[in-house]
Amino acid sequence: MKLESLLQYTNELLGVAEHPDYPGAMNGLQVGGPDVVTKIAAAVDASEASIGAAAAGGADLLLVHHGLFWGGLQPLTGRHLRRVRGLIDHGVALYSCHLPLDGHSEFGNCALLARQVGVELRGRFAEYRGTPIGWHGRLSEVADLDALTASVASAVKGPVHVIAGGPKLIERVGVVTGAGASFISEALDHDLDAFVTGEGPHHAHFEAMELGIHVLFAGHYATEVFGVRALAQHLAERFDLDWEFLDQPTGL
Repeated sequence: MKLESLLQYTNELLGVAEHPDYPGAMNGLQVGGPDVVTKIAAAVDASEASIGAAAAGGADLLLVHHGLFWGGLQPLTGRHLRRVRGLIDHGVALYSCHLPLDGHSEFGNCALLARQVGVELRGRFAEYRGTPIGWHGRLSEVADLDALTASVASAVKGPVHVIAGGPKLIERVGVVTGAGASFISEALDHDLDAFVTGEGPHHAHFEAMELGIHVLFAGHYATEVFGVRALAQHLAERFDLDWEFLDQPTGL
C-alpha cells in the first residue's frame, strides 16, 4: 500500500483536519518513510523502545497516540535525536494521532473502553475547544461499585484506583481516557454515577467525594492502548497488510 494513500485515508477516517488538539500533538505524519507500506506497528508512545521494536519487527509505519513533539520546538540532540535517527535509519514512518483518536466513535480510546466495560453509548461530553472527547451512556445492567471496578480492571488488565464518592447502584457511566480528571465536574452535569479515566491530581479525591460521584483511575497508558490497536488492525485488514501491537506499559 502506498504510504501517501494510506495517510490520506487515515486522516479522513479520523477527521484529523477538523479536530482541535494541543499544539504539541502535531497530528498526522511526523516523520516520513518509505513510499510503500507492507507492515504496520502500533504503540501508545513514540518512545525509543517502541521505535526500536518497530524497526526490529520490520515495520514500515509506526502508528502512535503520543508523538514526538510534546515539548514544542527543541534541538535534535540527546534522546530526541536518538528517536528521530532510529526512525530514519531503519526507514520507519511515524504517524501520530491524539485527541481525534481519543474521541472517535469507532476507533477511539473512550468509546472502545466504554463498550468493553458494558456501557451502551448515549452521548458525548468532556469538550476541548468546543469538540467533545469523551463518551457516556448506561450500563447494560445496573451494577454496584465492586462490579464496575472489576469490569474496568478486566478491560485494562491492571489495577484500578477507586474514589468511592457516588451512589450505591451505578447506571450512568462516562469515560475519558488518559489524563481526564479535569472533567469530573462536567460528568456531574450529565448526571453520571461514575466516571472512568486514566489518572488525576491529588485534589480529584476531594472533588469526587464532595460532588458525589465515583471516579475510577485505571492508568493513563492502560486506558489508551485501545485506539491505536484497533486502528492498526482496521488498516491492516482493509489494505491487506501485516501488523503488530507493541506493548510498552508504564504502570502509570
